[in-house]
Amino acid sequence: MAQSDNDTIFALSSGTLPAGVAVVRLSGSLAFHAAEILAGPMSSDRRAVLRTIRGRNGLVLDQALILAFMKPASFTGEDCVELHLHGSRAVVAAIYDMLETIPGLRLAEAGEFTRRAFENGKLDLVEAEGLADLVGAETEMQRRLAVEQSFGGQSALYMQWAERLTRARALIEAELDFADEDDVPGSVSERIWSDIGDLYLEIEEHRSAAKAGEIIRDGYKIVIAGPPNSGKSSLLNALAKRDVAIVTEIAGTTRDILHVDLDIEGYLVRFFDTAGLRETEDIVEREGVRRARAAIEQADMILQLQEIDSDSKHVAPASPASLLRIGTKLDAHARSPEYDLCISTLTGEGLPELRERILAELRRVWSGSLVPSRLRHHQYLKEASNFIAEALNGRELDLRAESLRAAATSLGRITGRVDIEQLLDIIFSQFCIGK
Repeated sequence: MAQSDNDTIFALSSGTLPAGVAVVRLSGSLAFHAAEILAGPMSSDRRAVLRTIRGRNGLVLDQALILAFMKPASFTGEDCVELHLHGSRAVVAAIYDMLETIPGLRLAEAGEFTRRAFENGKLDLVEAEGLADLVGAETEMQRRLAVEQSFGGQSALYMQWAERLTRARALIEAELDFADEDDVPGSVSERIWSDIGDLYLEIEEHRSAAKAGEIIRDGYKIVIAGPPNSGKSSLLNALAKRDVAIVTEIAGTTRDILHVDLDIEGYLVRFFDTAGLRETEDIVEREGVRRARAAIEQADMILQLQEIDSDSKHVAPASPASLLRIGTKLDAHARSPEYDLCISTLTGEGLPELRERILAELRRVWSGSLVPSRLRHHQYLKEASNFIAEALNGRELDLRAESLRAAATSLGRITGRVDIEQLLDIIFSQFCIGK
């Protein structure tokens, strides 16, 4: 049977089974009807009730806490019911079997509950994306960034910018249409262009923080680089506090990129151990060196390792990333001023200082302010900025007003307040089933 947006949908909205509690959510015009088939008449006074759920022939399936939410006061804006069941795979499967037999009900698609919330005006797109990030957050900073989005802070900023553009257009159009009227100012320039110039700078500053949003969501990439036997794998193991990489005295032991993800003071930090940088005739090792150089090009920070007093030249890899020159094997050598930091993975000396250096860089990356965290946000902000620049540099007043209208439209596409139908399937398909 073909699926319809008018269908009542259901899905497991809680975690992986088995669990202490499993929450099955229903949303749509038949949600209350389906709940009554399972558990008898539903109360409309928004109270949780304990009910026995029965299947075919009156067979008891489970005892559940049931919450009913009448539209529009629900997550989706539709009639919603939540069945708080015992978290057994067999119980949930039995409930699914019952719900699938009720005409007009079907299993929800990925992100369909949140998409309905968007379509019913309960969330905008930025809030919906923030909700997805909040569900998937693994570190404290990811949680903070997602909260700013999912609870409307970032949307409010974009709406405020769009309102400033709308006010400016209103004044321009008033001058164009009613220039002969006494109560319309003869020139709007002093009233709006200074503010529009300030707005342009605000958007540009906001755009410049896009890298911070990417780092918080996807992790801060630190590549451990250097010649063979400089202690790269030993450092990775020391940071991870477990044996991630094989460590030997044989040069070229590490031939592929190894990585470990760590939570450092709430930041996701991704450490990459690379093959020793050197010229080699070994085909496999040469490929490892090529991959190491590629990783260096994509790094946010490079830890350039070299054994203290080593004869090998200390050559920094070509990269725009932050660079820390680290002298290794401090337990066997004297500290040298040639390096930013000297460490010993054997004794642990210097490792706390390295951690603090990394944290200092991370805190410079993001201080907790609102930042665009997705590529599409950045693209539409760039569009808006370009249109505002056109307006500021234009001559014809009507064309300048049109540029401001286009800028406001670009901002509206971020939150979904103008036509963005082609984006919806892509955005909501990234959600889990049941959200």
